[in-house]
Amino acid sequence: MTDTTDDIAEEISFQSFDDDCKLLGNLLNDVLQREVGSQFMEKLERNRVLAQSACNMRQAGIEDTAELLEKQLITEISNMTLEEALTLARAFSHYLNLMGIAETHHRVRKVRSVTHLSKSCDDIFSQLVQGGVSPDDLYSTVCNQEVEIVLTAHPTQINRRTLQYKHIRIAHLLDYNDRPDLGHEDREMLIEDLVREITSIWQTDELRRHKPTPVDEARAGLNIVEQSLWKAVPHYLRRVSNALKKHTGKPLPLTCTPIKFGSWMGGDRDGNPNVTAKVTKDVSLLSRWMAIDLYIREIDGLRFELSMNQCSDRLSRLAHEILETETSSHDRHDGRNQPFSRNQLKFHGHQASSLPTQLPPRADLPACTDCNDGESQYPKLELPRTDYMPLSRKDGKGSLNSETSFQNSSENVSKSFSNGTPVNGPQLATGHRGSFSSNQLLAQRKLFAESQIGRSSFHKLLEPSLSERPGIAPYRIVLGNVKEKLMKTRRRLELFLEDLPCECDPWDCYETMDQLLEPLLICYESLQSCGASVLADGRLADLIRRVATFGMVLMKLDLRQESGRHAETLDAITRYLDMGTYSEWDEEKKLEFLTRELRGKRPLVPPSIEVAPDVKEVLDTFRVAAELGSDSLGAYVISMASNASDVLAVELLQKDARLAVSGELGRPCPGRMLRVVPLFETVKDLRGAGSVIRKLLSIDWYREHVIKNHNGHQEVMVGYSDSGKDAGRFTAAWELYKAQEDVVAACNEFGIKVTLFHGRGGSIGRGGGPTYLAIQSQPPGSVMVVFHDKLVPA
Repeated sequence: MTDTTDDIAEEISFQSFDDDCKLLGNLLNDVLQREVGSQFMEKLERNRVLAQSACNMRQAGIEDTAELLEKQLITEISNMTLEEALTLARAFSHYLNLMGIAETHHRVRKVRSVTHLSKSCDDIFSQLVQGGVSPDDLYSTVCNQEVEIVLTAHPTQINRRTLQYKHIRIAHLLDYNDRPDLGHEDREMLIEDLVREITSIWQTDELRRHKPTPVDEARAGLNIVEQSLWKAVPHYLRRVSNALKKHTGKPLPLTCTPIKFGSWMGGDRDGNPNVTAKVTKDVSLLSRWMAIDLYIREIDGLRFELSMNQCSDRLSRLAHEILETETSSHDRHDGRNQPFSRNQLKFHGHQASSLPTQLPPRADLPACTDCNDGESQYPKLELPRTDYMPLSRKDGKGSLNSETSFQNSSENVSKSFSNGTPVNGPQLATGHRGSFSSNQLLAQRKLFAESQIGRSSFHKLLEPSLSERPGIAPYRIVLGNVKEKLMKTRRRLELFLEDLPCECDPWDCYETMDQLLEPLLICYESLQSCGASVLADGRLADLIRRVATFGMVLMKLDLRQESGRHAETLDAITRYLDMGTYSEWDEEKKLEFLTRELRGKRPLVPPSIEVAPDVKEVLDTFRVAAELGSDSLGAYVISMASNASDVLAVELLQKDARLAVSGELGRPCPGRMLRVVPLFETVKDLRGAGSVIRKLLSIDWYREHVIKNHNGHQEVMVGYSDSGKDAGRFTAAWELYKAQEDVVAACNEFGIKVTLFHGRGGSIGRGGGPTYLAIQSQPPGSVMVVFHDKLVPA
């Protein structure tokens, strides 16, 4: 990743930065002049001059004058009314925000002006190769690298998302203002846009008037993905791939994911009773919904871009199979034909003729117009009007009109588009409309509308139809089918979020990332084989990389709970079963009990158990985790972990919930068991971290479980915030260093790889700082393949 925090760029002029500051400052003054009046502006300017003069005197060492000016400033502010003081504070706050936007934009401008970035992928790879790393080793290391960035919300976040978006808009306008070809009229319009944004900011309340819910926080995190990461990730991976190809001769594999993202928003219930099992489930479904929605938008753009007819045999067969499946579906809906079986579909797909090489005269294509709303970088699609009528039109008696019937044999299906135009097939009449009463027509339209739930007008118009549009390109047929499944998946998620029943055939929806990747990779391979690699490596490759990185959930949700809550739950269970009191047992007895139950095959918790609400909430959380599985969830983090029994307790509760859910479903739970991650935060726990990991790995069941279910990786999290509060930053830093050394040594003793999850990010007090320096400061041997970092979104 590029980092230029220590780059020396003295040759970069600050004139543009100064111009931006003056522009935004003057525009803010104009807005305030209009909003608060000239009389208050005089007070504001007088206070500004006093504050700046006092600061200058203090820096110059003229203390007496500085104190005099400061006393006068205090008197001025003390004489203000509360409303005037609030307006003064708001004005200076917005001024500082605008200067911050100008400074950030200048940093971006500076990076663009530098011809060579000292920490770019290209530069780092070049240094490694020159330092003796072989190209094969470099390629293997980069492809196997895995960094996961976990986003979390924090109460210190006070900026409203509304104002953040307005600040982003101002930054975009400053970027547009840098264009050398900007005309006088365009610049005047840009100034007007800036005035509108600043006015809107001034008239917007800076404070949230209600406490954000966990779902609100999760929605904010998803917006970060949509607004920033969605575009940045494929761009970054392209740069990595190009640099890798330059130095090793091989590009980064499309499905390689050196960087991934997770989230705690909606899953972190430690100390937050508002994060319930239902909230976790809803946030996970919402994350899936947004992922599907973003993929639908990308598929729309791809369908317009991939308009070519030439394709590979594999893609041709897939397109034919989709057309035949759709034809049989229409026939079932109209009552004309019996549905094809999947074996028949596969047979017809292999026997189908090649797709046509030209479009028929009536196959209208979408027109493209530029989108100037400043939001999207892709074109919008406008479709021409058409006189096409549905094939499912019936007469007043409910029977099919004879002029719209067609033959039912697959032979005619193939012949009808063998040369790009219908040949000797039954012709469809579009002029005869049949006889309808108004009530029958309304009922028919209602029935048709209900059948189109979840399908946009754009989709219905571009939807490939065998008889009416025989020449639609194969890529559009395949991608159209992908979009249809995505839309059905999105509608299914909406029903789940509304707690409504959904009887949807899993065959018609996407459940896993691999199902979505399959047709996209077929399209990619087809373009490569047909000499269109320049198209394959564009928008399609970006989408494949997005799917591989974000999956079906954008960010996997981690769960976090305090270790004492699990002990309370097991205490309630053992007392209910007359097995004793778990909380009174010593560590060895706890480990003996937990290990014995983990080796068993029966559930521990009876379905009829009656427990306290807090205990029930813990059990419900594990049940939701079993229902969602590792496809939607990441790790289960145990805060305040101090013993090996804290980890085994979570493993037992997780195993028991999965047994119960799989028994009710009649099938295995989705995905694998979640990774269980002990979080060592206090100085005492950090000092005992290595001993806890050694004790865990010495238990045969646990060691075999880690090898079998987690590929021999033990994940451990270390906390920066609480350790700093406990012992101070310097002592905490040293204890964190020693704890990591001890954990790595413990894992090495048992041949287990370690994944370190660093709970750092945001402010310096929470371990924030440049990530690359943080990685370089880790103990030798502790930076293996995986590095997890927790960030607080700004």
